[in-house]
Amino acid sequence: MTLSHADEDHKVRIGVVDTMFARYDMGAAARAELAACPGAGETFEVVSRTVPGFKDLAVAAKSLIEREGCAIVVALGMPGRAPIDKQCAHEASQGIMQAQLMTSTPILEVFVHEDEADDPDVLASVFENRSRKHARNAYWMLFEPEQLARRAGQGIRQGFDDAGPLPTGEIR
Repeated sequence: MTLSHADEDHKVRIGVVDTMFARYDMGAAARAELAACPGAGETFEVVSRTVPGFKDLAVAAKSLIEREGCAIVVALGMPGRAPIDKQCAHEASQGIMQAQLMTSTPILEVFVHEDEADDPDVLASVFENRSRKHARNAYWMLFEPEQLARRAGQGIRQGFDDAGPLPTGEIR
């Protein structure tokens, strides 16, 4: 889909679903990034929902697709530090993948694990960066897929510094 495919009567809808459990307002960061994208409010609009925790993201994302007509959804959540949180995050991720398959619609899973950084300022930076970058990725997937293609193989990361590409050499 490109910007020319949207008309004045029907704006493309991008879904953002976040959680109360997260220690950072990931939804606000994603919505702010989308508001800065070309065509915000004219070519596309953002539909946003908040759910209690990350295990609720899959159903909320599926609902945004099926009931609200979203072309893509950014699902934002924060698993805690405990081993049970990691297990629940895996199960929530499985639910998000199943919702994608059931709807044939991309749902970008954006999890920030509470133990990714011990320093609260660093962790807040990871939340902000990852939420914004994935929101931008959703925009690019719909309107500027060449942006993603240009970055293929470059070790681009969301949350921390980019890893960078590996050196290229002759393949044997």
